[in-house]
Amino acid sequence: MTNRPATVRRVVGVEEHVWTADLRDALLKFGGDASVTKMSSQPATDRRLRDVGDDRLARMDATGVDLQVLSITSPGTQPLPPAEAVPLAKDANDFLADAVRARPDRFAALATLPTPDPEAAAGELERCVTQLGLVGAQLVPRTGERYLDHVELRPVFEAAAELRVPLYIHPGMPPQSVRDTYYSGFDDFTNMALATGGWGWHAEAGLATLRLILAGTFDRHPRLQVILGRWGEMLVPFVDRADLLSIAKVPLERHVRDYITANVNVTAGGVFSHRLLALALDVLGPDRVMFGDDDPYRGSKGRFDGDGGARAFVETAPISPVHKEKLAHRNAERLLRIRAVEPSGDHR
Repeated sequence: MTNRPATVRRVVGVEEHVWTADLRDALLKFGGDASVTKMSSQPATDRRLRDVGDDRLARMDATGVDLQVLSITSPGTQPLPPAEAVPLAKDANDFLADAVRARPDRFAALATLPTPDPEAAAGELERCVTQLGLVGAQLVPRTGERYLDHVELRPVFEAAAELRVPLYIHPGMPPQSVRDTYYSGFDDFTNMALATGGWGWHAEAGLATLRLILAGTFDRHPRLQVILGRWGEMLVPFVDRADLLSIAKVPLERHVRDYITANVNVTAGGVFSHRLLALALDVLGPDRVMFGDDDPYRGSKGRFDGDGGARAFVETAPISPVHKEKLAHRNAERLLRIRAVEPSGDHR
């Protein structure tokens, strides 16, 4: 009898990023956020974000990812003036749809939405789902100073609920006032890391989701599903403490914990941690966890770097073969309504 782990049939990466040159340039012009300046100043990252061809496919093959669910990298079009955001979102979504049409065996996609114009954002989500075949949308926590729970943004959530597509809430830059207070006092590199991938980004995404719960979003739309990366962006691991907000003076129909376990799904988001996977499974169960490589950013270090790292992470997870299949592809296929296919083997 061998100890070699069973091979999963397929690996779907649910958080995989791209952008367009026009969107990049607009974000630089209008000051999207500091992370855009950093990404655009790194030629290799910029090139990888714009590529949906051979180089990306080669990275997928090397790490063992069969299909990527593409999304426009944070902050999308959300920091832009409405007159800029609306056409740039449309162009970016057309770019995503073209990539999926060219390689439907390797790509699906989440729309980017021009939330500075909420009605246009809702309309764009409908176009993307009903005409372009995209499988949901990705949002960052804020549009200007407004968090996602702001009453003006409700048309976006109404559209997602009506279309029965999930919304991926991706981390975004904390407000400048928060960065100045909480994420400063060190050298520039450390300040940026603390405000972004080291802590601040993830606190923002978890907070945005918690605010959606408290604002009654899931009472208005009880079947609406959201997705968080990095095993729940601090919210899922902290669910027992967050449940104290169930006694807050807001008219919620359920406990906070119940919304998290019924309306939230998580991905690895590039954090290859079996420990955090086990915690997410304990809170959410096996039907709400999905893989995500965070291409082209993944910064996890250790034994899952290098060739076959994504597939190796799933295959060596200390969970049952059935749950590995759910983590690897089945949950993503069901939630995003991606056609379940067996890998052909011609891209391995």
